Amino acid sequence: MIAGLMKRRIDPLWEHAASPLIGIGMTPNQVTSGGLVLVALSCAAYLYNQSSLAFGICLAFAFTFDALDGAVARRRHMSTKAGGYFDAMADRYQELAVFAALGWVADLWAIAMIAFAGGLLTSYAKARTAIEIPIENHGWPDFFERMERLVFICVLLVADGLATAMGAGSPWILTGGFALYALVANATALQRINRAFAMLKRADAKQP
Repeated sequence: MIAGLMKRRIDPLWEHAASPLIGIGMTPNQVTSGGLVLVALSCAAYLYNQSSLAFGICLAFAFTFDALDGAVARRRHMSTKAGGYFDAMADRYQELAVFAALGWVADLWAIAMIAFAGGLLTSYAKARTAIEIPIENHGWPDFFERMERLVFICVLLVADGLATAMGAGSPWILTGGFALYALVANATALQRINRAFAMLKRADAKQP
């Protein structure tokens, strides 16, 4: 929703933040790859130290590459269809790695699977619509899109870590938080599916 409604205001900020990466000559695909590697390393570290606070902070840093690759592409005039496809596939693997790590450490496999499915179906609903009719990639202001999902994950992990550090930790913080994530992610998938279905019905009605 944030990206859909405020893209024109947010993009210039990311493009400014991308200046150091452009200065050292990084390509968009290299930035995407770097983000994927950082997420994988963060997940591996979480499996070892099981610190929610460290995991949330590391993911917050790693996930910035999710927006910086597009900013680098725009500023260097290197936007390509192949690059966009690679970015989308890397995003899915990032989410899979995060939820696999959470499922393992916190023993939340069922919730992790449902949460991952919600994000995946949200993305697939748009991609599948594009096979049927031409669509605008950024005209889908759904409630719980990727940016909101990433912020939610990082904030929840940091909150759980801080509560643990203060002696107020509870397994229900992660369990309840990710149950809410799973619920809202799947509700957003249904919201997007409903929008896509309405668009396809209008397209069908226009056919002779």
